Amino acid sequence: MNTALFLMGTVIVICVLTHKFTSHLKVPSLLFFIGLGMCFGENGIFRISFDDYALSEMICSACLIFVMFYGGFGTNIKEAKPVAVQSFLLSTLGVVLTAGMVGVFVHIALGAGWLESMLIGSVVSSTDAASVFNILRSKKLNLKDNTASLLELESGSNDPMSYMLTVVMVSLLSGQEISVGMLLLKQIAIGVLCGLVLGKVTVWLLNNLSIELEQGETILVFAVATLAYTLPGLLGGNGYLSVYLCGILMGNSYLPGKRDLVHFFDVVTGVCQMMIFFLLGLLVTPAKLPQVILPQVILPSLLIMLFMTLVARPISVLGILLPFKARLGQIGLVSWAGLRGVASIVFAIFAVMQGVSAQYNLFNLVFCIVLFSLSVQGALLPWMSKKMRMIDEKADVLKTFTDYKEVNDVSFVKISVQEDHRWCRKKLWEIALPNDLLVVLIMRGEEKITPNGDTQILPGDLLVIAAREFEDRENLTLREITVENNDRLKGRTLSEINLTQKGLIVMIERGKQTIIPNGNTRIEEGDLLVVAKF
Repeated sequence: MNTALFLMGTVIVICVLTHKFTSHLKVPSLLFFIGLGMCFGENGIFRISFDDYALSEMICSACLIFVMFYGGFGTNIKEAKPVAVQSFLLSTLGVVLTAGMVGVFVHIALGAGWLESMLIGSVVSSTDAASVFNILRSKKLNLKDNTASLLELESGSNDPMSYMLTVVMVSLLSGQEISVGMLLLKQIAIGVLCGLVLGKVTVWLLNNLSIELEQGETILVFAVATLAYTLPGLLGGNGYLSVYLCGILMGNSYLPGKRDLVHFFDVVTGVCQMMIFFLLGLLVTPAKLPQVILPQVILPSLLIMLFMTLVARPISVLGILLPFKARLGQIGLVSWAGLRGVASIVFAIFAVMQGVSAQYNLFNLVFCIVLFSLSVQGALLPWMSKKMRMIDEKADVLKTFTDYKEVNDVSFVKISVQEDHRWCRKKLWEIALPNDLLVVLIMRGEEKITPNGDTQILPGDLLVIAAREFEDRENLTLREITVENNDRLKGRTLSEINLTQKGLIVMIERGKQTIIPNGNTRIEEGDLLVVAKF
């Protein structure tokens, strides 16, 4: 237990510290964590021998719950509405077509049995929401014809169909007598019902009940996401479909404190993705590459990836989008954007754990397919978008996510005006405020005044000023410094202080008073200095 927790803590620390570096890589940053896992693995620097598929499936499945929930939570249905039908067809019929064509190819070209071939096709038939979202956001791919929404909705919703096909194929390979139609119907019906009911109940609770526990809303949503996956599973339904629908319903409803939820799940899903890919890298044994993996895994997986990317995916996308009169550029880009990822590997581990006998090592095969897909398709997706003339400079890909905020969103600041304030006894039109600032309210004792240009500011007034909200904090942080009795800052003015070359005192809290300082402001004992570091 201690070793596992130590390993987990070490990986998360490395992931956080390297995030800024990995976010600027030309290839999807998740590939970095696969390499990191291989460095920790049996043939790596730390030589950790790890081949526990049961533990891997448990961890990866748990992580995938929150990746899929947040995939639904972050999808803006209003923006995706014009392409909702196309997305639905791609995530259902498109998955079936891709799985079938890949299965036929594996049987004919690689000589695997029909059921095993169809299992391989089923496992790799869905696209990866995490990778698609990550590339669209990080590369700011503002695409024409609602293509970003189309890709997000499709990639977020096609895992349940892939999982159902995988379950069917595993059951058939295991020799179980099943009714395929009834199995699929039960999976879908229970998954849809549980996801919608849990989502609606949670939205009602968050809007009608006051949760006294600090961050209780976030804890509640975290627990509901877990229930949305596990409850259908206990009833024989599709947990992935349920948790995705639950996320969509909640993400597109009004929720108090939604920004806190977005920040929380953004971090959680980021860490989950890192952990999954690190764990998958840890399972790989590079030393077996020449003797076993090269002829039995890498070459077949490369052939499957190329067939899927250049034949199966384009045919299914063309057949579905052409009746909607989609442009060839959009069809080509959607075809290329069919990245494989976490879900495919988790489904492969599930199949391995069921003990199905197969000619090929399913985990290694699917792992390499995903690796090739992310490396080639993911790295070239921005270039393909430009090559196919699908970039729209007037669009904004961030609008396709529910946490998007318009550029004119405002924040409010308050300024207390005393007799010695330079605005005191002036009219608002006499104050040279920047264009982006506006005095929207004046609180004068018990009176609340909606001001205009002729409103005079009096001593004791509290001004509420609206300003554009600042969210880009990548290169700016705030820290607090309390001035003690023997502090070198005590008694000095700001003009006499040089904190650092890139530091600036932006606010001083003195008792109940908030001071916006200038060069003549003198620091006193007990002051709380707010310092901006940039």
